[in-house]
Amino acid sequence: MAESGSNVEIVEGRLREVLTPLGFEVYPLQVGWYNAVLPPSLHLGHPSDTLAAVVLSAPAMFESSFLPFLRSQACGSVRDPIDQCVAHYLPRAVAQCFPGQQVEISYDYEMLPNRKPKFLAQTAAHVAGAAYYYQQRDVADNPWGNKKMFGVCVHPRFGGWFAIRALLVFPGVGAAGLEQRDPPDCVPTREDRIRLLERFNTCWQDWSYRDVVAPAERYSEKQRAYFSARPADRLALLRDWGLLRSEDPGQRASPTPAEPGSHKG
Repeated sequence: MAESGSNVEIVEGRLREVLTPLGFEVYPLQVGWYNAVLPPSLHLGHPSDTLAAVVLSAPAMFESSFLPFLRSQACGSVRDPIDQCVAHYLPRAVAQCFPGQQVEISYDYEMLPNRKPKFLAQTAAHVAGAAYYYQQRDVADNPWGNKKMFGVCVHPRFGGWFAIRALLVFPGVGAAGLEQRDPPDCVPTREDRIRLLERFNTCWQDWSYRDVVAPAERYSEKQRAYFSARPADRLALLRDWGLLRSEDPGQRASPTPAEPGSHKG
């Protein structure tokens, strides 16, 4: 395995040059950081010092990537259009940045044959230092007892106005010199953590949990309208906006809405 100290800088720099204008953010990590906080059944099957990168979508992604993607008529509408958009741009960015190199791309919506996710998006974002993953265990003397409360990531600049889209793994590329940094603790008080988790678990549809910290940027009105619509209604909305071809017999929307814990949208 190559272990040049410049590996991370080269990979991160190339990806950011291509993906930042499209509204994405890139955060490198070692596979071992991710595996260290999860049971073996969820481990990534690579050596601990293998380089990986988490890809997030910032609020700008909707206007910078998604709407142009739809206007290009590249969307086939056979699954979630946002997922199609991400799956359109990321492989092209990887091929442009690393021609001929093996890079494994796992998307946040992908499942293994055993129905486990290909990767845990919020865990990956946390260990990469991208966004703090607030969970029930982060609240001292929590008021919920044994009631299950889903956790949620908070971005230091965007609060909850972002999404975790993919994990890139670079087999054979070492990142032994990469220093792990904790994600910024944007919600340090017990009271605010309680408020965050309660809003995310009980009224996530009203967007209020996203403003737990003052964001530098929020979703645009058009983006909010899209994500506020039921998944079954989103294709019709895009057609009303003139951004999608008339429905073909095989077209369908994603059958289920995002739920607490998924951090979709």
